[in-house]
Amino acid sequence: MKALLLVDIQNGFCPGGNLPVLDGHEVVPVANSLIDSGKYDLIVASQDWHPADHGSFASSHPGKNPFEIGELSGKPQMLWPDHCVQYTRDAELHPELHSAQIDLIQQKGENRNVDSYSAFRDNDQHALTGLADFLVEQGVTELDVCGLATDYCVKFSALDALELIPGVKVRFIEDASRGITPEGVAAAIDEMRANGIDIVNSTDILAA
Repeated sequence: MKALLLVDIQNGFCPGGNLPVLDGHEVVPVANSLIDSGKYDLIVASQDWHPADHGSFASSHPGKNPFEIGELSGKPQMLWPDHCVQYTRDAELHPELHSAQIDLIQQKGENRNVDSYSAFRDNDQHALTGLADFLVEQGVTELDVCGLATDYCVKFSALDALELIPGVKVRFIEDASRGITPEGVAAAIDEMRANGIDIVNSTDILAA
């Protein structure tokens, strides 16, 4: 059973959004080619889905600015602009993404007291989203991961998949992803590779 995980391909992380990733919109046609390819038995997506007063937002910390380090639940926290607030356009999946073919959309980041980069669990690694159990129940043995942003939510989702889905083979699709900084992307790819995640491009998958 082969699955594709599309991480946070939302308006908020694309140009015009509240926390745009450089060229984030460029992943959409690549993701669509994968969705439409017939190479996958199952297609799932994650969706940042924050309450308006989420503790990772700089606006929740008087005197703090976005991209400063603050504190959340007693731990250091990167403070972000308000983004992907529930029921807003910013939180919606990109309108050009072929979302009608997605079998499950897993929402995350709903607890205001902890951030959630991974599609599988919160950053404290206590609360699970349920996505891993779903993929196990479906018998997934191969998982390709891509989306936004490589150096945060994509990386943590790929690494958690390895830990939480017994025996799964995970691949990161580089050209279907974009990151925050070049240095962060390079470090994320190195970390994923060091943990046994294969680095591939969509052309490799489509040609197979």
